[in-house]
Amino acid sequence: MSVVFAKGFTTASIASGVSSVEGKKDLALVVNNGPLDAAAGVFTANRFCAASVQWSRKAIADGHLRGVVLNSGCANACTGAAGYKQSQTEAETFAELAGFDSATDVAVCSTGVIGDLLPLDNLLTGMKAAFPTLSDSAEAGKQSSIAILTTDTKPKTVEIEGNGYRIGGMVKGSGMIAPQLATMLCVITTDAVVTSEQMQKALEHGAEYSFNRIDVDGCMSTNDTVLLLASGASGVTPDPEEFAANVAKATANLARQIIGDGEGSAHDIRVTVTGATSEEAALACARSVAASNLLKCAIYGKDPNWGRVVSSLGTVPEDVAPYDPNDVTVDVNGIRVCDGGKPGQPRDLVSMEGREVHIDIDLNTGSDAEATVWTDDLTHDYVCINADYES
Repeated sequence: MSVVFAKGFTTASIASGVSSVEGKKDLALVVNNGPLDAAAGVFTANRFCAASVQWSRKAIADGHLRGVVLNSGCANACTGAAGYKQSQTEAETFAELAGFDSATDVAVCSTGVIGDLLPLDNLLTGMKAAFPTLSDSAEAGKQSSIAILTTDTKPKTVEIEGNGYRIGGMVKGSGMIAPQLATMLCVITTDAVVTSEQMQKALEHGAEYSFNRIDVDGCMSTNDTVLLLASGASGVTPDPEEFAANVAKATANLARQIIGDGEGSAHDIRVTVTGATSEEAALACARSVAASNLLKCAIYGKDPNWGRVVSSLGTVPEDVAPYDPNDVTVDVNGIRVCDGGKPGQPRDLVSMEGREVHIDIDLNTGSDAEATVWTDDLTHDYVCINADYES
C-alpha cells in the first residue's frame, strides 16, 4: 500500500505527458488528510539543487505539509528563475485544488533530465485530472510508486507496523547515486502522533545510516528529496526511541531496494569495515572502497580482486583513518583473500554466483568501530543506460 499504508493519506497518479515515454505514468499526488500535518525533510547537498528542492525547503521550513506533488521525466534543475516559478505554480495549483491555506502547504518533487523546463501545461492538466481520483487503496499506492520511476526497473515501497501506528513509504532511485542521499524521491508517511521536531531528528538519523551509505556510481543528484509526513490519524503517541527505530528501519529497507535496482547491476556489494579507531574512520574507508570503479568492474567479472580493495583503502589519509597496512585483512564472501596486507587464501575459493557480494575489511587497530556501505557492480548495461539517457 506504500504511502497510504498509514491512515490519513490518499494518493493518485496519471500519465500527464511530462515523460517522453508514451503513456508512462509520470505524476503522483499525495495528500495528508490529518488531523495533523507535521512534516520533516532532508535534501541533496548539491549546490546546483533543483527548483523543486529550493521550493520544498521553503515549504517545509515551518515543519508542516499537507500535500506533495511528484513528477518523473524532467528534473527542472538548472532552469533558473523560470524553473522556480514552475515549482511555485505546481504548489499553488495543488493547494487550490485541495483547498489548502497556502501554496507552502505543498512540497514539490521532480526527477529526470537536468536542464529542461517542465512541460507545465501538461503537468497542471494532469494534476487536475488526477486529483478527483485520490484514494487510500493499495492499488493507488502501487500506481503512485510506479509513476515516480525513471530508469528504475521496479517500484520500491515499505510498510512497517509500529505499536498501534503505521509507517509506509515509496522511493525511486537507480542511478546517479552517491553516499550523500541518492538520486531519489522518497515520501514516507506515518499515522503516529509525533511532532515535526521529533520527526526531523528521526529522519536525519535514519537517512544518515541508509541513504547516505549507498553508492551506485559516485554521482550526486541535484534533486534528492526525502520527506516524512505525519497525519496523527492513529491517535497513538509512540515511544520516541521506538518511532525513531522504525523510521530508520523504513529508510534502511528503501535504501537497500535502491541498491537492488542499481542501473544495469548484476551484484549488490556490501562493504563493511571493522576494527577502526572511530566510526568516521571506518566510514571513510568503506566509502573509498565502495567508490572504486575498478572494484565494481572486477565484481561484475566475478573476480574477487582484493588488490582493488586495498589500493582504494590506501587512499584514505592516515589522519582520517590510522591503521597499519600490515595488519589489515580482507574477506570476500567469507574467504580471507588478504591476510595481514599480503595474500591469504586462493581467490578461486571465493564463490560469486549469488547476487550479493560481502567484502569484510578488518583494520585491526585494537578498536572496534565499524561502518557499512552498500554499492553495485559496474556493467555494460550501466554504460548503455547512461549513454542513451537523453536519447
